[in-house]
Amino acid sequence: MVSSGGAMLRRIQLGNALAAFGSGFTMPFLFVYVARVRDLGNGTAGAVLAAFAAAALVVLPFAGRVIDRRGPMAMVVIGTGLAVTGALAFGVAGSAPTALLASALLGGGIAVLQPALATMIVRCSDSTTRSRAFATQFFLNNLGLGIGGLLGGLLVDEHRPASFTVLFTIEAAMFVTLLIVLRGVRMPGPELERAVRVPAGVERRAVRDEAPRELATGERPGSGWGVLFRDRPMVLLCVLGFVLFFTCYGQFESGLSAYAVDVTGISTSTLGVALAANTGVIVIAQFTMLRIVERRRRSRVVALVGLIWMVAWLAAGASGLVNAVPAMATALLIGTYALFGLGETMLSPTVAPLVADLAPARLMGQYNSAFALVKQLALAVGPAIGGLLAALGAYGLYIVLLVLCSLGISALALVLGRQLTAEQDSPLRGGVVARGGARDAPSAVSATGDESAEKAEVASAASEGAGSSRDTTEAVPVPVCVPAS
Repeated sequence: MVSSGGAMLRRIQLGNALAAFGSGFTMPFLFVYVARVRDLGNGTAGAVLAAFAAAALVVLPFAGRVIDRRGPMAMVVIGTGLAVTGALAFGVAGSAPTALLASALLGGGIAVLQPALATMIVRCSDSTTRSRAFATQFFLNNLGLGIGGLLGGLLVDEHRPASFTVLFTIEAAMFVTLLIVLRGVRMPGPELERAVRVPAGVERRAVRDEAPRELATGERPGSGWGVLFRDRPMVLLCVLGFVLFFTCYGQFESGLSAYAVDVTGISTSTLGVALAANTGVIVIAQFTMLRIVERRRRSRVVALVGLIWMVAWLAAGASGLVNAVPAMATALLIGTYALFGLGETMLSPTVAPLVADLAPARLMGQYNSAFALVKQLALAVGPAIGGLLAALGAYGLYIVLLVLCSLGISALALVLGRQLTAEQDSPLRGGVVARGGARDAPSAVSATGDESAEKAEVASAASEGAGSSRDTTEAVPVPVCVPAS
């Protein structure tokens, strides 16, 4: 990654952190704002939250195509425009239709920003820096949400609707700031990508990790969704992602919260402490865990996360069994949230970079959008199932279900590991491996080093593999992130 790319990457992450900071001001208070401050009732508040999620499900299938055809910046402009409009509309929403419309605009805007920002990070990083880039994004996102939520709680007054209007205005201003910060980043399209010439006598290999897989394997290009659905590792990763998000994030605000209050018997204020423990572990441990996991096989890291979350759900179950001893039950429940945070710090440098390494360069936006869609589906299904089991009082079944889901994460991760090349599973250990070839095939181009060394290695491989001195070469594009002129 060139030095200008590093500067651009920091700019992208700064913008993302500011947007998260703005969202932190309002997200924890949406339900209370609609139901009590605007006096629209709990039913309307629930419908508003549902509209937020539904809008994401509607726009994400189309976001990837726009990103791949027009570039991620085009979707950033659209997303920030929708989010700003939705946030400002929320601040003055005095009726159910206005609140529902505002929620849909805000939810749709935030949803399409996710794959756009992920694609920008991918294009400003390579296989040796991508895990750290996504870990930093996750760290700053949680830090921004936490600080924003803390400040929002200090500013807001349930008896003064104007105080909520201030919060939504701050959120809108942060999205505008995100757009201003990112306007200085110019993403390369396929026609602007730097070419590295690869001898035709050598089996075409992925140059670093950005080269399209269809160029490396000779696959015939197809439509975005068609290519994705034929990509077995990506489909399996999407299934794994659904189970991951269902098991953790999909339960935070529904089944697990209900279990903590109804079965463990903790107060809502103690539940807030447990959520703070989750955020605290992420903020404190993120970069330590990054150093530990970035040279390990990604599939095994995710499998370990499944085991950690299994222990977390067993601890939650145990907290309900010892609720007669409040101190022990509370410690177990807080430990549950802390273990979830530990697993999250292991996933952030693992899963999102793997999506990028699986994606053909021309379909990077499509792949990121598909994975974001999977996340939104899990966040919709998870609370529905968790809430239903809580309403039925079937908490024993609930814990068993989530323990089995955690074990399913480990099993799916190990199966996925057998579908990945060495470079995809462990880019810092495996080097660059021929796409579609043996997982231990020798590397044609090093993941690091200058272009002259790359060409020398390729030429050496050509002389050994082809036995010909003819200089027949083909170009494989490699994206480079550059500052706007």
